[in-house]
Amino acid sequence: MNANEVKPVTQLIRPVDLSSALYVVATPIGNLRDVTLRALDTLAGVDVIYAEDTRQTRRLLDAYGITTSLRTYHDHNGAQMRPQIISLLEEGKSIALVSDAGTPLISDPGFKLVSDVRDEGHKVVPLPGPSALTAALSAGGLPTDTFTFAGFLPVKTGQRLDRLKSFAGQKTTLIFYETGNRLADTVSAIIEVFGAETELVMARELTKMFETIVHSEAGAFLEELNSSDKLKGEIVLMVSLTGD
Repeated sequence: MNANEVKPVTQLIRPVDLSSALYVVATPIGNLRDVTLRALDTLAGVDVIYAEDTRQTRRLLDAYGITTSLRTYHDHNGAQMRPQIISLLEEGKSIALVSDAGTPLISDPGFKLVSDVRDEGHKVVPLPGPSALTAALSAGGLPTDTFTFAGFLPVKTGQRLDRLKSFAGQKTTLIFYETGNRLADTVSAIIEVFGAETELVMARELTKMFETIVHSEAGAFLEELNSSDKLKGEIVLMVSLTGD
């Protein structure tokens, strides 16, 4: 059995008496064994789980023998689903919110839901756990005393440059989420704004079979990108502006 295979282990899951609330549950970013026991207890114990992609979440639930009702909540149906979720909370139900991977609301849907649930006077309970942001930062070797998470950069070149320029003069480690097909353009923009000698770290496919962490100067990294096939998978890009 490889590191990402999990046999149902229902004996690890404890029955829990959950009060009516929205439980914001962090789930693995790759390796299914990174899930917390509390997350399993909660996912098995709530009345309904709302997921960004039910197919992705079903893999996790099936791995641990969890049969809780699963429904979708994402950017495209959020306006329709939020009143339904709040109605369930008013009936005293317990609801879990998960994203495709990692901690919900970190560059994922859910902000408006959490805001509306709180505005209606219902409880929101965080269940901490995996996050690509903190995983990359912990292994990247860049300064961590001050860091700035900026999510995904704009797609358009001018807007991307303007966004990067807004961080000029700051002493921080910048952290972005990126995709393989846009990575070279993003690194080019970083060089244009901060210089070719800017120190960066690219963390790709964290906790998965092809996990890769590259520490390089921006100019050298761009040369490597341009001379090889485009990278695939989920990417965290970290840029040091601290001068350390």
